[in-house]
Amino acid sequence: MGVPEVDLGSRLNPVLAVASETARDVDAHGQFPAKAIDALRTSGLMGLTLPKDAGGLGGGPTELVTALTGVASACGSTAMVYLMHVAAAMTVAAGPPVEPPDLLSSMASGERLGTLAFSEAGSRSHFWAPVSKAVRNSDGIRLDAAKSWVTSAGLSDVYVVSTGSAEGDGIDLFAVTSDMAGSTVTGDWHGMGMRGNASNPMRFDLEVSDSRRIGKPGTGFDLMVSTVMPWFNLGNAAVSVGLGQGAVSAAVRHTSKAQLVHLGQSLAALPTIRAQLARMSIQLTATRAYVDQAAWRIAEPNDDTTLYVLGVKAAANDAVLGITDTAMRVCGGAAFSEHLQVDRYFRDARAGHVMAPTADVLYDLYGKAITGQPLF
Repeated sequence: MGVPEVDLGSRLNPVLAVASETARDVDAHGQFPAKAIDALRTSGLMGLTLPKDAGGLGGGPTELVTALTGVASACGSTAMVYLMHVAAAMTVAAGPPVEPPDLLSSMASGERLGTLAFSEAGSRSHFWAPVSKAVRNSDGIRLDAAKSWVTSAGLSDVYVVSTGSAEGDGIDLFAVTSDMAGSTVTGDWHGMGMRGNASNPMRFDLEVSDSRRIGKPGTGFDLMVSTVMPWFNLGNAAVSVGLGQGAVSAAVRHTSKAQLVHLGQSLAALPTIRAQLARMSIQLTATRAYVDQAAWRIAEPNDDTTLYVLGVKAAANDAVLGITDTAMRVCGGAAFSEHLQVDRYFRDARAGHVMAPTADVLYDLYGKAITGQPLF
């Protein structure tokens, strides 16, 4: 059962207020959205999709779409940090490690902020194929993995780290907490968009025990495909919808208020402007409908659920590219000069398209699925 809408709304509204208030500075100065994340911790939404017996709210894909769409419409960086926490928490929930014993409950309460550390330079957007490999020794398991694009790098409390299994050809996932020595941020994030999500490279060079493994030995790939990809792809699509929603709302407000004084009318009085606003709104509504359908398919798996998992991120990423581009055009110089913040939605929207799995990789996998070919 999902979280009642009124409960979700009462938890979400204070978060949106803080995220909206701080979004401009987060973007302008590349600041981690600490205040908005603190508001999420307080709201209980960090455990939105985690089971109630672990201290979560017991919500599902539909509730996550609602929450992430709202947060992204206020601040894209905050939404991405939140999404990565949810993806990490759901992975931990799918195969809880023995240690630390309170890991899942602390992620549900917001005491611990989580993220994924999957991507490596050697396999790039193929996040499911780490080139690093753990080594078993007398002290346990040695991790030595250089990771790229780790959201909330150096600021997370829990890192779900992937590596080649020390036991064979499979992949292992480990829960590395910030109190363990050997995790280092190795670069600075200066992005075109999503400037506040601290998506820095990291090096994990440390000893872990088997009790830190998420799931059984060698099953990391299965967890990536069955848990990470559905939740991350759906959540990323919801972020795209939220960015599109923010851009459309800003464009409608501006064109309705901005005046062509010599004509005695607003910009929205021009048929060409109205047509562009209509196209944006219709495309946004259609995309949201597809994302909602994907959420339902993930909550209630069907024969075509895999197609929705593969298609939802790519479709939403592409749609918001067009929506935010049009928003920039109809707002003209006012958007280009940044005071409308439409440019922030425009820049943030471009991030989702290149996040692994990229839209192009997903289109390829979708094509394999509908032509009966193996996905991997």
